[in-house]
Amino acid sequence: MLLIGLTGSIGMGKSETAKMFRAEGVPVYDADAAVHKLYEKGGKAVEPIRAAFPSAIIDDAVDRKALSRCVIGLPDEMKKLEAIVHPLVGEAQIDFLRENMEAGREMAVLDIPLLYETGGETRVDVVVVVSAPYDIQKTRVLARPDMDEAKFAAIHAKQVPDEEKRKRADFVVESDKGLDHAREQVARIVEALKGREGKVLKERLRTG
Repeated sequence: MLLIGLTGSIGMGKSETAKMFRAEGVPVYDADAAVHKLYEKGGKAVEPIRAAFPSAIIDDAVDRKALSRCVIGLPDEMKKLEAIVHPLVGEAQIDFLRENMEAGREMAVLDIPLLYETGGETRVDVVVVVSAPYDIQKTRVLARPDMDEAKFAAIHAKQVPDEEKRKRADFVVESDKGLDHAREQVARIVEALKGREGKVLKERLRTG
């Protein structure tokens, strides 16, 4: 099964593009959604986080705002949280991949916001970057609740520049030309990848 890494800086339209891949029949793994599932009542992360950060648990679920107060600006506490969550997210991803491989899927998308920032391109066969001009990106992000110029600037500074992502990508989806244009690009990418052999997954499942 071919692994497609889908990435893009904040505000570029990656989530909408992921929906387009799903509409083309390609399964998509969403890391953020996986974390939400781990944090909800009965999720695998609840008890380990309760042991490490008791005040972050409200009604037997992880409250993300309360958890943020426990770790933001505290590197050691953040490392403690990452040591709990990252292995669980990894397990969820492997389960997703096994399930779709056994179902005979030809390809699957891994939605990875910080793919280049974390060296994730080595864990996929193909990278698709979602991109838009900076002014459109900024307008989209500042329209979000709880977002301001300073917060956007801080997030933007930590991400690999869009220009570099575009250069390193196998495919680029331009999200500033309308939904129909983006859908056409995604459809062309899926068609271009049909029949291409995936090499990364076999090794990941063997060692995972």
